[in-house]
Amino acid sequence: MDLRGLNVLQGKNYRIGSGMATTSKKFLPGTPNIKIARFATGVGRTDYNVKLRLVSTEKVQIRHNAIEAARVAANKRISDGVTDYFLEVVLYPHIILRENKMIATAGADRLQEGMRKAYGKPTGLAARVKIGGVIMELSVMNPNLTQAIESLKVAASKLPAPMKIEKTILN
Repeated sequence: MDLRGLNVLQGKNYRIGSGMATTSKKFLPGTPNIKIARFATGVGRTDYNVKLRLVSTEKVQIRHNAIEAARVAANKRISDGVTDYFLEVVLYPHIILRENKMIATAGADRLQEGMRKAYGKPTGLAARVKIGGVIMELSVMNPNLTQAIESLKVAASKLPAPMKIEKTILN
């Protein structure tokens, strides 16, 4: 079955935010809850030497489950040998993603195209990030710098756009 001309639901449909964002849950009942478990983990101190930022190099829309996967991966990698760190997710996904579900069952020989410009039901949340937008920040002491950079690289692999790591020396 050839699906090239059809608007099949794919991840690339949500990668770039186009159109006006829907943010009010008042007009969309049944909007799913945010999947990010916590926005800050680690030990909150004021005497960290280095702050690393995971920064987007493209304009992109990141789903809440991708942000949570990046946070979990970074936290797991940094907590293996480092005890003093502070990881903070800066983004808050508040844009509601909608999907007009199509019928694609075993008996159908072709996918349903549906109504044009259909509104759709809420399926998830996302955050729109501009070029240079900060996704997460990681504060560590100087001896743990290499492991911190490695943990942010692992987190960047979970996100849909290329990322870069900016380093800021504190104190």
